[in-house]
Amino acid sequence: MMTEWVWVTIGFVGQALFSARFIIQWLVSERARRSVIPVAFWFFSLGGGATLLAYAIYRRDPVFIAGQGAGLVIYLRNLMLIRREKREGTAP
Repeated sequence: MMTEWVWVTIGFVGQALFSARFIIQWLVSERARRSVIPVAFWFFSLGGGATLLAYAIYRRDPVFIAGQGAGLVIYLRNLMLIRREKREGTAP
């Protein structure tokens, strides 16, 4: 019974991280007065997605696992592209 509450808490933490990315994106865009996707957006996506994937695996939900797993690939790829841009000095 206690294990169930721990996993529900993990699920809610993952969802909070995942949702926070939109708040961060909105605040950064408002400050810039244009639509911006900050690097923090991708890190929150990665953290929230990984946490939600762990929760989905615990729940043995194949639809949730596939969705979060695919998302993690996209988030990691975006972070790799950003890192390469910074290393090459082509970042905006």
